[in-house]
Amino acid sequence: MSALFAFEDVVLELGGRRVLDGVRAELPDEGVTCLVGPSGSGKSTLLRLCNRLEVPTSGVVRFRGVDVAELDPLAHRRQVGMVFQRPTPFPGSVRDNLLVARPAADDDVLAAALERAALPASFLDRVADDLSGGEAQRMCLARTLVTEPEVLLMDEPTSALDPEATKDLERLACQLAGQGVRVVWVSHDPEQVDRIADARFVVEEGRVRRG
Repeated sequence: MSALFAFEDVVLELGGRRVLDGVRAELPDEGVTCLVGPSGSGKSTLLRLCNRLEVPTSGVVRFRGVDVAELDPLAHRRQVGMVFQRPTPFPGSVRDNLLVARPAADDDVLAAALERAALPASFLDRVADDLSGGEAQRMCLARTLVTEPEVLLMDEPTSALDPEATKDLERLACQLAGQGVRVVWVSHDPEQVDRIADARFVVEEGRVRRG
């Protein structure tokens, strides 16, 4: 089986600083893979390379064997969705938010995405800005899921959540992995990684090793 993502001598320089320094790693094409390490180590940068939000200075990033530089960015980002560190609701209702990702979707499709993110269909009519932090993050997850991605990139998605909402999102990620969605989760919390990871990689000073 080919790797989900492979990094081949990847270097990334930003603002005159070498953020990633010759990374060689292969992330497995199954389950929940965690990237763990201290703040500023390059974890989130690795994640952003996976769906072309960043482009390496040198080296190659491959998705299932194909150089991501050869892929259409928009099509790739529908296939490889991202959930960011802090929820980012757009103005309007939850329905409006989900339609941003899939404008032609009907309410049945939107409700199914909410259900996968552990929110009831009745949330479609809720005002997005009125949601709690945990609800808003699950709505953002649903907004990503409505495009039916094969992979979820999750960039410290629980950092702004309380412990209960954190555990809820961890369970959801593991459930989605059980349904065949590959999850790559960035965390600085080793205990969280112990709870959810099928595989882990440690990122330190721009380099990566299997944990």
